[in-house]
Amino acid sequence: MIISTNWLNDYVDHDLTVDDLSDLLTMAGLEVEGVEQIGSTLEGVIVGHILRVDPHPDADRLQVCTVDLGQNTPAVIVCGAPNVAAGQFVAVATIGTVLSVPSRENAEEKVDLKIKKSKIRGQVSEGMICSEIELGMSVDGSGILVLGDEAILGSPFVDWLVAQGRSATDNAIDISITPNRPDAVCHVGVARDVSAVTGRPLTLPEISVPAAGGSAAEQISITIDAPELCSEYVAILVSDIKIAPSPPWMQQRLITAGLRPRNNVVDITNYVMYELGQPLHAFDFDTLAGASIHVHATDSESIFTTLDGKERKLPAGTLMIADGDRDIAIAGIMGGENSEVSDNTTKVLLESAYFDPSHIRRTAKSLQLQTDASYRFERGVDPAGQARAAARAAELLVTIAGGTLVDGLVSTRTKPVQCQTVVVRKSRAELIIGVEIPAAKINELLTAIGFEIAMSDDSETFTCTVPSFRPDIEREIDVIEEIARLYGFDKIPVPVRFSVPDHPVSMPPQRLLREKTRDLLSSLGYREIYTNSMLRTDLAKSFLVPELPGGKFGGSVVETLNPISQEMASLRPSLLPGALAIAGYNANHGRKSLRYFEFGNIQIHAQSDASIVSGYTEQELLLILCSGDDAAQDWFNTVRPLDYFDVKGIAGAVLATTKLQNISFNLATTGSKTASISGTDLCQSYASIVAGDTYVGTVGELNSEVGKKYNISSPIYFVEINWSIVAELAGPGLRGRYEAFSRYPVIERDLAVSLNRNVPVGDVMDLIKNTGKPLLSGVSVFDIYEGDQIAADQKSVAFSLTFSANRTLVDKEVETRFGKIVKVLESELGARLRQ
Repeated sequence: MIISTNWLNDYVDHDLTVDDLSDLLTMAGLEVEGVEQIGSTLEGVIVGHILRVDPHPDADRLQVCTVDLGQNTPAVIVCGAPNVAAGQFVAVATIGTVLSVPSRENAEEKVDLKIKKSKIRGQVSEGMICSEIELGMSVDGSGILVLGDEAILGSPFVDWLVAQGRSATDNAIDISITPNRPDAVCHVGVARDVSAVTGRPLTLPEISVPAAGGSAAEQISITIDAPELCSEYVAILVSDIKIAPSPPWMQQRLITAGLRPRNNVVDITNYVMYELGQPLHAFDFDTLAGASIHVHATDSESIFTTLDGKERKLPAGTLMIADGDRDIAIAGIMGGENSEVSDNTTKVLLESAYFDPSHIRRTAKSLQLQTDASYRFERGVDPAGQARAAARAAELLVTIAGGTLVDGLVSTRTKPVQCQTVVVRKSRAELIIGVEIPAAKINELLTAIGFEIAMSDDSETFTCTVPSFRPDIEREIDVIEEIARLYGFDKIPVPVRFSVPDHPVSMPPQRLLREKTRDLLSSLGYREIYTNSMLRTDLAKSFLVPELPGGKFGGSVVETLNPISQEMASLRPSLLPGALAIAGYNANHGRKSLRYFEFGNIQIHAQSDASIVSGYTEQELLLILCSGDDAAQDWFNTVRPLDYFDVKGIAGAVLATTKLQNISFNLATTGSKTASISGTDLCQSYASIVAGDTYVGTVGELNSEVGKKYNISSPIYFVEINWSIVAELAGPGLRGRYEAFSRYPVIERDLAVSLNRNVPVGDVMDLIKNTGKPLLSGVSVFDIYEGDQIAADQKSVAFSLTFSANRTLVDKEVETRFGKIVKVLESELGARLRQ
């Protein structure tokens, strides 16, 4: 929201510099993002008097003007304006003056124009007679600005402006308006805060609201067929209008606020919107049929041409404004081409209404049509301000456009305005804010922003009636926030002393486990990421796993009822889409080693029918994703591509920190269900991670076609661990306990066996561990061989076995246990000991 300081000064008289004003607004909760000076000081522009005008000898459209500048010798200036004439007082930019004028390539951009003595078509020109656009006063460049006879010859032009109650310069303050402050999207709303903080009086425009009925009610009727979407619709008729440019003072303010002036009618509706915060729309009354206005929601999809000339496909349920025959506007967003104000318009119907914020937001997003009106409606305008805004615009149409107000006002309201009442405890406010504020000061601050206050006899509690333009104030804490920001965050003292507990702060086991895992993965070169929990519905469905081992997932995607946009219409069923998008972005920017992890929640509806309200599931997952090289290229490292065993090892290291027992990786069988993205199976291969009999996650390689969709050429490996289940299973074991190292020597033995190549090595290790108890303390694989030295259907696996105990072992008991392991492998797996 851009605020004009000159405009703001109309409502609150203050002596603040623009920097001080910016600081005040920021400390009051209206963060200033930037300040830009609009216009120039116009130094070197003076009042001149045209003595004579002669045709240019070599150009039909140019005139040679002799101009008295109040100096010894008149200046000769070449001018091409059609309205230049002898006897006029004009603004003249003398030689050396620098003006800020619109660029020829882009009228929205400004460039510096330095006035020099020059020749124009062979004729010397000693300055420039200025138009309003060159002086930064408006967008009208059709002719020079003609001053009145009150202008003083040779005086600075800015003196004439000041005498007219205007300024050559203005400041545009860009304020970041948070969604909870719809009242601050206008100059009056900002002025209200400035008044409250500075203690200066707030001067609002005097507006006379016509009484309902009158002759206007005989010319137009209003019907609201969708009362849940429109609580009030106000119409005022103004006739005898003369379409023309709006006055320069209005154009100048609109330009500062970032708007481009159009004509007096359109400019007035924009002016009132930026003044009071209520969007308005003007219909050409003579184009309306049936002398009626109908507010309704469409029954089906339709095509509508908006006043920008574009045909738009409207979804069913779109709130529309119609006359007796056809739709004439998309409610709260944009009017229609079939009823827009034109140069021939003489009578207008002013619309001022309250539309449902959620509906306007949803419609604007679906149409991808954001306007100043929709920006305000979707945040919530004052539900009691429609008549006042319409009356303000009508008064300006009468004074500026020469209109005649048709007697009366036509209004239909479907829902009464109810102001919120909040009880606030003074003690609670002081506890939250941290400073004692007198009850009288609290009353003064809240009254200044429109609250009605009823204090208790002991001044310890006060009942606040919240103004209708503050829909964000609902609870005691909301009022306390208002007190704090108006009192001034900079006035709240910061404690000089603080204390640190002298005992260690305990951390919940689950959080401790999460932090340890973060440290582990970071130390291994993985970067933590945070991705959006909302996805496009089609993308979310493509990553929905139909069924994983243990039946922990499945069902349908959780779709939101009122999505901010279609890009965020569903909750994510997996962490993979966000991580892949980040990996793809970094791959496109030249990174060769992609390693990321994320803790995040996923949501799934266990029912296939979205109308069933039960069965919603939320789980916390840990995703680890890697692709590319294992390290950056340097002089002492040999770079190799990451593979499945890297990510499996990472999964094992993470699960080792959880103290879970009996962790195994079970390779999925052919035909196992996985998600499908655009008809491609998500996984090339994967294994289920199981703790005992409980499924806790998945490790695998994504299909290469999935990688291509994200512009990742190297294989992509991932681990997805259900952290909710892991944290629950780990439970008390997370804190761990001290275990002393054995003081006794260990005995190591190597074991090499040949067995059927289809037997999983994990099964062999499990059998060795179970058979070797209690003396066997460790087993690991150090070699796997398949080749000419053994049968084609066989493989050789070599294990390293470690035996230990709380005493000194002797070779005999180790050999007995070793022999038992060999016999069990031979009998149960058909293995053969290799010598």
